[in-house]
Order: sequence, then structure tokens, then C-alpha cells
Amino acid sequence: MGFLPPLVEVDPDIQAAFERLPVELNELGYDEWGFHPDKAKYLYTIARRIFDYFRPQIEGIENLPQGRVLIVPNHSGQLPLDGLVIAVACMIHADPSRAVRAMAERWFPTLPFVNTAFSRSGVVVGDPINCRNLLEADNAILVFPEGARGSGKTWDQRYQLVQFGRGFMRLALQTKSPIVPVSVVGAEESIISVYDAKPLAKLLGMPYAPIHPLLPVLGLLAYMPLPTRFYVDFGAPLSFEGPFDDEDDIIDEKVGVVRTTVQSMIDRRLSLRASVFA
Repeated sequence: MGFLPPLVEVDPDIQAAFERLPVELNELGYDEWGFHPDKAKYLYTIARRIFDYFRPQIEGIENLPQGRVLIVPNHSGQLPLDGLVIAVACMIHADPSRAVRAMAERWFPTLPFVNTAFSRSGVVVGDPINCRNLLEADNAILVFPEGARGSGKTWDQRYQLVQFGRGFMRLALQTKSPIVPVSVVGAEESIISVYDAKPLAKLLGMPYAPIHPLLPVLGLLAYMPLPTRFYVDFGAPLSFEGPFDDEDDIIDEKVGVVRTTVQSMIDRRLSLRASVFA
């Protein structure tokens, strides 16, 4: 990432936020998961520009507690733009600033350059051991329980949550971590998909291959995100009790509470939204 500093001037808000971060680093400037604040602030500066492109409206971020926490949003939009917007919001709008540790799909580290950029900015592979250790170190973890199935929704499935996995709930119970439900509205319209070309996805080693309706006309330009307005709502923290290795049915009931909460937050925001772009 040595090419970034000469090309990018660190955003003042990002610089101020990083100066407030309590991070334990080794003699080379890394934490034990590969996060490197001196490099991450340049990546966050680029992310801030993408953040501003979507003109996000952030509400309820004061609900984000200090210490360990699981941030659980809906997932959508073909690209992880929702995660980027949440991470920047937590860095520059949360008090205190939080360097969110996002759990990425296992195929992301296979992408050239992306794997290094993700690691230096604090993203880690969505492994239960990684997540547990980060929570026990009092980090804020961003996890999408819908996984790739959520990000790759087609137009007819927009804002309809697919089944949540159980892993985040077991980790919350094991580490006694609160869960902050989050809804993101606006990402569904930024990059539209009308079909998931599964044979193509398999060929490319990707979890999904979205087909844009304007692909035959615009080619790859069809995947340029539209400047939709993002609405990001942070709900009140949810706390759960019980053994983390409980029966699946019992864990599913707890997961259902979070899923229902996020869906109701999405529905509320959709009912208030007057325009996709305004």
C-alpha cells in the first residue's frame, strides 16, 4: 500500500478519528489481525469519498456501546458498499470512534490487492475463532448473517431478509456481547440485479454473478453504482442469555428476534423514504 500516501491526502475527520483509537500494535505498526492504522487511514479516506457519494443519513449511532459489540445489519447491493458505509459512519460519527472489524466472505482474500487492503483496514475472514478473539479484545464486529445470499439479492427480492445464520448468536452468547441491529436502505437500488448467473459464478469462483438489466447496452458500465441515498439506522442494543452451544431450535428463536427487528427497521425506513435519490 506504499503507493497510497503520495496520491491521497488523509481526510481531516479520518485523521482525528484515528488519533483517538485505542489500538495495541507491535513494533511494525500492526495489530495481531493485520490492521495497520497508518495505512488504514488512507484506505478510510478513499472509503470516505465513497461514503459521501451516497450522502448517507445516519440515525441512532449513539446506540453503539463502548467495548465489545456485534453490529448486525441486512446485506444487499452486489458489492459490500453497505459495510463500507457502516464502517466509515462508526469511525467518524460514533463517540468514541470505532474501528469496526468486518467479517468478510472467505473468497475475498483470493482477490489480488483486495485481500491486503481489507486486512490493513481491519477486515478479517469471517472465522468463528477470529470473531471470538476480537470480541474478547473488546472490538466492534460487523457481521452480515445473510452472507453472500443477502448481498446477491435480485430486484424482486429487495429488502426481504433471507435466513440468518446462527454463528453470530452463538458468539454473542459465548462472549456475552450485545447485538446492535442495523438497517441499510438505499443499497438495493445502487446496483440492480435481475438474475444470478450461477454457472458463471462457479466458473469465476464467486458466490454469485449478478446480471444487470442494462448489461447488454452499457456493458460493465452497468455496474457503476448509482448515487442512491443510503439510510443507516442503528437500533437499541439487544442482549441474550443462555449457553452458546444450546440446541439449534433455541438458538434459532434468538436469531429470529434479531432478524425480525432488522426487518421491522427496514420496513419503517422504507415507509418514511420519499425518494430513492433525494
